[in-house]
Amino acid sequence: MTGKALQPIPFPHKPFLLQPPRADQPATLDAPAIEVLTDFSRTPPVVATPEESVVDAEQRMIRRGVRSVLVLNAEGRIVGILTAADILGEKPLRFAQDNNLAPTEVRVGDIMTPIEKMDALTFEQVSRATVADIVATLQALGRQHTLVVENRDGEWVVRGIFSSTQIARQLGTEVPILVKARTFAEIEAALK
Repeated sequence: MTGKALQPIPFPHKPFLLQPPRADQPATLDAPAIEVLTDFSRTPPVVATPEESVVDAEQRMIRRGVRSVLVLNAEGRIVGILTAADILGEKPLRFAQDNNLAPTEVRVGDIMTPIEKMDALTFEQVSRATVADIVATLQALGRQHTLVVENRDGEWVVRGIFSSTQIARQLGTEVPILVKARTFAEIEAALK
């Protein structure tokens, strides 16, 4: 072994304090983007399954204080994202009506945004970006969220997520995002 042993400190007369969970630090537009990233290597994501009821997923989001959940299949792979906007908008009621279901019978997989319709940035891009760059990206994409991925030994792994809500909280100001309709159904819903 070539390691060097570290010298432990003597135990103080008072007990150690427990480090409280990291609070979101205030950020500025010129700060490194990493400061507003929800990094899953430090904060585990809130997850749901496609078969889970939307009501249960919403309750988990409320308990954890988040506005989105990643949707995982049986193999633990991300198949989509469910956001508060999905739950609180017309999607669940429209799906229930179109499929002759009670609103409590709507499943996460019925209204989530599939992974293939999501946008992602690489961790390498993010490591060189500022908060202003991320805000501009979300605005250009018309998205409230974007995933951050990194390649680990040839496998793409979701490292974290940017959320306009989280960024606004850390900036102390609103982050205006005009959500863009991507399908005819979304355009039709936006016009109503």
